[in-house]
This record gives sequence, C-alpha cells and structure tokens, in this order.
Amino acid sequence: MAERIEQRLEDRVPELEQLERVGLFTRREIRAVLRKASALEYKIQRRALRKEDFINYIQYEINLLELIKKRRARIGYSFKKDEIENSILHRVHSLFNRATGKWKDDVQLWLSHVAFCKQWNAKHQLSKVFSSLLAIHPNKPALWIMAAKWEMESQLSSESARHLFLRALRFHPECPKLYQEYFRMELMHAEKQRKEKKEFEQAKMDLGEFNYSEEILNGEMARIIYRDAAQKIKGVEFHLAVLSIAKLFDFTQDLQKEILESLQTKYADDPLTWDYMARRELELGSLRSTEHTTKQMKVSEMTQREERCCAVFEEAVRAVPTEDMWKCYITFCLERYNRKTNSEELKQKRLERTLSVFNKAHESSLLPEALYKQWLQLLLESNLFEKAVEVAEAATKRFSLSVEMWQMRLQVLIQLKSDDVTQCFEEAVKHVKSKGTLPLWTLWVEWSEGTNSKEDTEALYQRSLHATSPAESVTMKEKYLDWTYRNGGYKKVKRLFTSLCENRPFSLDFFRKMIQIEKEQESCKMLHLREYYERALREFGSTDSDLWLDYIKEELSHPQGKPENCGSIHWRAMKMLQGDLVEDFVSKYTLLQTGHL
Repeated sequence: MAERIEQRLEDRVPELEQLERVGLFTRREIRAVLRKASALEYKIQRRALRKEDFINYIQYEINLLELIKKRRARIGYSFKKDEIENSILHRVHSLFNRATGKWKDDVQLWLSHVAFCKQWNAKHQLSKVFSSLLAIHPNKPALWIMAAKWEMESQLSSESARHLFLRALRFHPECPKLYQEYFRMELMHAEKQRKEKKEFEQAKMDLGEFNYSEEILNGEMARIIYRDAAQKIKGVEFHLAVLSIAKLFDFTQDLQKEILESLQTKYADDPLTWDYMARRELELGSLRSTEHTTKQMKVSEMTQREERCCAVFEEAVRAVPTEDMWKCYITFCLERYNRKTNSEELKQKRLERTLSVFNKAHESSLLPEALYKQWLQLLLESNLFEKAVEVAEAATKRFSLSVEMWQMRLQVLIQLKSDDVTQCFEEAVKHVKSKGTLPLWTLWVEWSEGTNSKEDTEALYQRSLHATSPAESVTMKEKYLDWTYRNGGYKKVKRLFTSLCENRPFSLDFFRKMIQIEKEQESCKMLHLREYYERALREFGSTDSDLWLDYIKEELSHPQGKPENCGSIHWRAMKMLQGDLVEDFVSKYTLLQTGHL
C-alpha cells in the first residue's frame, strides 16, 4: 500500500513542478498540496473504503482546478494546460470511476461525474460514463432522456440520440415521458434540417449531395412515434402533452390536427379534452390586423373570445355533467377573473360570469366541496353578503358532516356580525362527530372571548373539554389555561391547573405554560415550580431530556432552589429516559456543569 501511495504522489510531481515554474503556486503551497494529497491517498487505499473519503478527495481536486483557473486569469497565463490541468482531470475521472465501480447504486455519485464532465467539456469521457451508467441503471427513464439530450444538443448527433431512445423504450415500452422526449427530439431534428436546407437554397448551393427527405422535413418520424405511443399509452394527459410539444414547431399543423382528432374520438367524455377544446378558442382569436385596434376594440375582442370558450364549456357540462367537468369550467372562469385588466367593463363581465357558473354548478349539485370556499370569498369580496350567507347554509346542508364547511359558514356569520352565530355553532357540533371538531371549538371559544361574558366563555371552555376527543382536548386545556390567566389572574389559573391535572391526556406545553406563569410572578415560589416539574416529568420524563435539564437549572438558579437536589434529579433522569435520550442528556448535563449551556 505504501509503495502504491508513493507512486501516486510521484506521479503528481511533474504537474506540481510546472505550477511552481510558471508562477501559479509558491514552493510553500506545493508542499501543502503534497501533504494534503498524501493524507487523502492514504484514506482511499485502506481495506475498508468509505464513500466520503472519495468524495472529499474529488472535491479537493476540483477546488484545486478552480484555484488554478483563477490564478491563470489573474496573471494572464494560459500555457502548459496539458501538463497541469489534464493531469488533474485524468486523476478526478479515475477517482470517480473507482467510486462508481464500488458504489454502483449511488445515482447521485454518477450524476456528479456527469456534471464534472460537462463542466470541463470532457466529451469522450462523458460518453463512457453514460454508457456505464445506463448499463447499471437501465430502469431509470430520466437517465436515458438525459443521455439522449446530451447526444442531441451537445454532440449534435440525432442518430445517437435516436438509438438511445429506442434502447430505452425496449426497457420502458409504456413510459409516457420517454415517448414525449423522443417525439420532441425528432421534431427538433426535422426543424434543424429544414433550417439547413433553407440556408443552402438561399445561398443557391447544389443540394445534390445532401439527401433531405421530405418525410423527415415534415416531421413524419414524430408522427410514427406518436402513433406507436398512442396504441400503448392510455389517457388524455399523454395526448395533450404531445400536442403541446407539436405546437412549438411551425410545420406540424397536420400532425396537430391528427392528435386533436384522435383526442376527440378516443376521449370525447373526458373533462380534460373539453377543457382543452374550450381554452383553444382563446388562442384562435381574431385574424384581423392588430395595427389600428383601439383599447375598446381589444376589450370587445377579448370578451368575444372568452364567450366562445364559455360556449364550449356550456356544451361540455351538458355532455359530461360531472364534478370534474364543472371544476374545469370554474377554474377557467376564476383564472380569467384574476387576470389583470384596466377595463372595468371586462372585469365586471368576468365576475358576473364566474358567479353565474358557480351558481349553475351548485344548482346541479355538482359543485365540488373545495370550491365552495372560493365561491364564498368571491361573494364577500363583491359585498354580496346575503348571497354569501345563503350559499354557506346550502353548503353545510349538502356536506353536513364536513368540519370545513361548518367552519366556513361560521366564519361568514362572524365576519358579518350575525345574530345566528351561537345557533349555528350548536347546529355544527350536533352534526359533526366529536373527533375532528377541534377547529369548531377553537373558533367558538375565540369568538366568545371577544363577544360573550367571561362566565359564558368559561362555560364554553368547560363544555369543550368533554365534547372534543381526548387527543383534541389537550389543545383546549392549553387555551383554557392561557385565557384564565389573562382574565382571572394567578390564583384562579392555579386552581384551574390543579383541577385540569385530574384528567389526562396533557401536552408538555400545558405544563410549560404553568411553569412560565409561575416564573412571571413577583413572589415566584420554588415549591410551586417543583410541583409543576414533577407533574410534567410523570407524563414526559421518559421522552424529554430538556425537561430534566430545565428542572436542574431551576434548582441551581432560583433563590429558593436546592443545588443538592441536582444529584438525585440526575439519577432519576438516567433511570427514566429511553434509548439515545440518555446520551443526549449526559452530553448536555456535562455542558451545563462546565458553564457552556
């Protein structure tokens, strides 16, 4: 091993001598590099190899390359790259090859090598890396796409890219993304050939020796890929993805038409097909010249386009009367409404249209639950308060078990300062099961705090403890404690704390809140703090090391504290804490003793 390391260090000597000779590094820096390289070499020549050691070595070499690059730029010296950089690059590739050979499954390691090759323009090496990577990870379509894109864009080799896509499809015959990218690649190749041919024709050059196939120029290869994929991949999303790619190229009108016809034939009842057909009306627009159009004409034209879209959507909700179809229609209306416009007339039309569509979906009982909230927000923003109350009530009738719907209705009533809030709360907790009602009770007590008497609010807090599930009552206890302290003072909150301690479960914050309240008193008593800490430790002593440490700190810092108690608290903590928490506690306790915590 020592001989191998010596040999590898000797191999560095020529490049280091060159660095010193040309003035990029000093003698002292060269020695530092050798020392560091020696230490890194020892680590990667051990029997028990660690991935981190290879990564550190590679990172060191990359940093060295970057430093040389900066020094060259600073002194304006650009010679001897073969003797200096190429030697380091070769070593980095060698380190990457050893690492990926040892840890073949680490895709991130492979991708780091790919990134390094791209950064230093090591094309020959990158070709080898991709070849090895795909042989070991043929099950990852994204890697095939990455390799094919590199061949197409960096190597300008559509043939190699095509070969990679065909190999990839043998492994993944039903992968939509692979087909999409293969489809895109063939269209890019066709576009490139069209540009070349046009340039040759403009230069009046003889095209005899160049064989430009009309089929390839018109995107026929992409059409074949699409047809093959359409037989294997089901679902409207794939057709729409391919169509959006085809639309990026100006010579694909026939291809777009074929995809569109296939879409309408195979997926006539799919909401996404109708959604696409409706939105397409926006793009078709007017063929009129835009040179002499006034602001009013533009608004008028946009209104007409949107109305054409809505006409298609209206046909869609008749043909496919489902929640998903109405959701597409409403989403479109909301998108248009939220678009900025200087025309108040257009803004108003969009609002009226959106509210009308919401209403139609609701009357058809096909408005999805999640969209009621957006409808209500729009009604409130538009000051249509009566309608908002009516819609909120209808929503809770249709989704009577939904906490979110009741919460939404209550928020509307509270915002409008309605007299029906209490009655609505009573109705809500009657309909919804106890589990999951925490948001309703939280909203109720918060509203009561600002509206009702202290007695009513306290009665509500007491009621909430029994009405919520045990896990949710924990939050209500914390809120009750906090409210009592703010409104009733220390003595009252202490009585409440003692009373609440009779009914589990509790949260750690419940106890910490009481400890904090005690510490805020002028006559803060250690006796009380001990009681709160002991109660908390009975519940959380096995799972929270910080609680024990805070207890010890309290004994050490409080004027009435007893430092002699710390030993027994420490002993109890060691007995009660579970697993790794013991180690965590010991390390923090040591820091506390040395005054670093």
